[in-house]
Amino acid sequence: MEDIANIGVLFIAGFGPIVREAAASRKLYSQTLAIPFKEEQGGYLHTEALQGAKTFALWPISEAAQSCYGKDSWPADVPIPQAWIEFDVENVASATAELESRGYRMLVKNKKEPWGQIVSRFIAPEGLLVGITFTPSMREKK
Repeated sequence: MEDIANIGVLFIAGFGPIVREAAASRKLYSQTLAIPFKEEQGGYLHTEALQGAKTFALWPISEAAQSCYGKDSWPADVPIPQAWIEFDVENVASATAELESRGYRMLVKNKKEPWGQIVSRFIAPEGLLVGITFTPSMREKK
């Protein structure tokens, strides 16, 4: 890749979806995933309580489709996600069951990837591709 001088990116300072349906997004992130947010004027929710991203990646839609559907193209009847985010959890199967019980439709459930990650994925209300994962290589050794 071409080196661009004088920028020096150090880390991901923040990431989050731009929401269209505030109530649906609040329900998923604040209530279902239990992320502790502070609320600012205008309904802006934020938290500094989660650890930062372990990976930043440009994920081709063909690869995302392969991971979710086992084919290289995204289905025409499912909104094409504009971004992705993954939340590592203690137990993917129980988190998946909880999300399904709350009405979230999984695109892939409890799938073991070749690199050892276990993942379930769904589309969030704002069109974000959300992964619920267990990623052994990113866990701190105890």
